Amino acid sequence: MSVTIRGIGWVTVAGMGGGRGADGFSMPQGELPKLKRKDVFNDAYLRFGRIDAFSKLGLAAITFALRDAGLEEWDVKRPIGVVAATRYGCLTTDSDYFDSVVPDHGALASPNLFAYTLPNCFLGEAAIRFGLTGPSVVINEETPDGLGGIRMALDLIRWGECETVVAGVSDLERPAVADFGEQAPGSVFLVLSRDADAAGYGVLSRGDGGELLSGGEVVASVEALVKKALKR
Repeated sequence: MSVTIRGIGWVTVAGMGGGRGADGFSMPQGELPKLKRKDVFNDAYLRFGRIDAFSKLGLAAITFALRDAGLEEWDVKRPIGVVAATRYGCLTTDSDYFDSVVPDHGALASPNLFAYTLPNCFLGEAAIRFGLTGPSVVINEETPDGLGGIRMALDLIRWGECETVVAGVSDLERPAVADFGEQAPGSVFLVLSRDADAAGYGVLSRGDGGELLSGGEVVASVEALVKKALKR
């Protein structure tokens, strides 16, 4: 089974945007930009200022991907799924929250941070903002290729769970409490659809061994996949 890549969006150390009209895409190490509402949305999205950094990162990349695919605007809710892979999840937010809990025996614990101490919170934000009713899943990314979410998205489409899935990877810089794996910071999402006639950036499929294939070639990483797609 093959799916079409209909849209691409990202926020990385090198920049942010979506599709061929955006600045050049890459995923270097470094410090991510501090996202502001006007970087992502033109309207007065009041909730954005209260969202934690991890959720802002993922929500922004999902927004850019849906916008690139022509799916940002909606009147009726859509059965579109979202799958996000992450290595560090919301550990930075969790740590910040507990920093507010320890003083005064929790009397000053931040309710705003507490609301985002689960790694799937930004999927709810995306579902509300864009009328998405399909499966929403966060998975632990065990390898640095960033492809775990995309593999699961293809499975969801193959199983008939939904026709379109927004899938990718999202991580802040490695938090101080994490003593494992060095993951390039950033968020990258692709809109994948069963619709073979949809305009886009080529097709993806799974090989006999479960590997991801683009144009018949094995995909080594999400960065390589996006770079190849943007050249089409």
